[in-house]
Formats: sequence, C-alpha cells, structure tokens
Amino acid sequence: MRFLVTGVKGQLGYDIVRELKKRGYKDILEFDKNDMDLTNEQEVFDRITETKPDVVFHCAAYTAVDNAEDNSDLCYKVNVEGTKYLSEATKNIGAKLIYISTDYVFDGEKPYGETYDVSDQVNPESVYGKTKYEGELEAAKNPKHFIVRTSWVFGINGNNFIKTMLKLSETRNEINVVSDQFGSPTYTVDLARLLVDLAETEKYGLYHANNEGYTSWDEFAREIFKVFGKDTIVNSITTDEYPTKAKRPKNSCLSKDCLDKEGFMRLPSWQDAIERYKKEMEEL
Repeated sequence: MRFLVTGVKGQLGYDIVRELKKRGYKDILEFDKNDMDLTNEQEVFDRITETKPDVVFHCAAYTAVDNAEDNSDLCYKVNVEGTKYLSEATKNIGAKLIYISTDYVFDGEKPYGETYDVSDQVNPESVYGKTKYEGELEAAKNPKHFIVRTSWVFGINGNNFIKTMLKLSETRNEINVVSDQFGSPTYTVDLARLLVDLAETEKYGLYHANNEGYTSWDEFAREIFKVFGKDTIVNSITTDEYPTKAKRPKNSCLSKDCLDKEGFMRLPSWQDAIERYKKEMEEL
C-alpha cells in the first residue's frame, strides 16, 4: 500500500510515519505545506492524482485556537476547503481518507463525569471548533472515510502542554493552571498506532480516540512534574481567571465505546503515556 501523510512536521504526522515504518511499510509520501498547498484546489487534485495513494492521513490543520478567532478566513480555507479538496481528490481515486478532528466540536457543557459519545450532538463554540466540524462533513463525502476526534495531544516532534510546563518550571517555583476543564491527554505515539490499525481495515466511520482516563489541566501538570522530578507548585485557578479569546470546552471527556464496538484496542492510560514520553525525550 502507498500512504500519504499531510502535516508531517507536526506531532501526529511525524509519529504516523514512524508507526508505518515500524510495521515495514516503505511506500510513504511525507507532505508538509511546501509539498501541497491545501488551499489550492487544483494543486491538491494534481498531487493526489499524480501520487495515487491508497490511504491519506490528513493531519495538517490550522490549530492556533486563539489566533483563529482573528484569522477565521485562513482557518476556514485550511480546515474546511482544504479538507473538501482532499476528500474529493481521494474519493476520485478510491483512496481511504483519515481525518483528524477534535473535542472542540462539542460545547463541553455536560457535567464532569459524563462523556461525549460519537452520536452526541455537536455544538462548537470557537472558530477552530466550527471549522474542524465542517471539515468532518467534507471528509465524510468520501465513503472510505475515518473521522477521529482526539484532544490534548502531545508528542516528541512539536510544542505541547508537557513541554510548556517543563520550560516554565525552569524559571518559576509556582504555576497557575486551570482546574475546571476536563479531558484526556493523548500521546501521539499511541494515537498513531490506532490510526494505522484503522487504515488497515474497512471499518469506516466516526471514532473518538484518547489515552484512557480523564483529568483536569492542573492535575495533568502535577503528574508531569511528578514524573519529571520537578518541585514546581501548581496553583489551581478557574477558567474565568484565565480568559482566552477562544472558548474552550469545559468537559472534553470523550467516550471510547466506539473502539470497543469495532474491535480496536484502546490506548493505554494517560499516566503511563507520560512515563513513556519521558523515556522518549531522554533518548533524544
């Protein structure tokens, strides 16, 4: 099989390529924005038609959540129109399309303790969330689609919450972290394994995928400092005390029952993922 991965310079795209190589696949096309401009319909069509991949992992996206509020046109072009072009092009050649979506498609108003199922009504409240959901609708126009919602992603190849916390710990004894937003951290090594598992099947549809267990941002930070041996104190604050341009869902807890129903292995716990991520960082 021939695979094409968009957004290879990001955390997830990087680990998908590593997972494919780990399984012995050699025909892998690694695309970043210089290889294919997602906002250019003709270029997307030409590149997909020329290369003829069997599977496209669509990891590229406009993900600057707060900046998207001021740059909605560009966000829409990348996340919606770019996905539309890719969906049409892959459908045209009969290729599978794996589209990475987000917890931001939900408003997060469910009480903590309840989870969002793939069948729940979406209600995005940010430009980023709205464009990612509209991207889902475009991806679904290719009958051979997998739409995978995830959240709180961290990997070795890029910026993420863990790296931010560790950097802050170098100069601060105390850090304020939001305590009333809940979800699941997701290690891209684990997510990549699941995505390749999906690609090797024809069990098309909508999925939720995160590492097991749920937590808050402040507890996530405390676990990071514990694993990495830092003495930094985490002070819990509310969302109202840390205003942002884009509204974040307070409850991002996604149900993974969809994985069980289709016979896919769930990801390990998020605590275990941090331990393995630390070992990966030490090996660099």
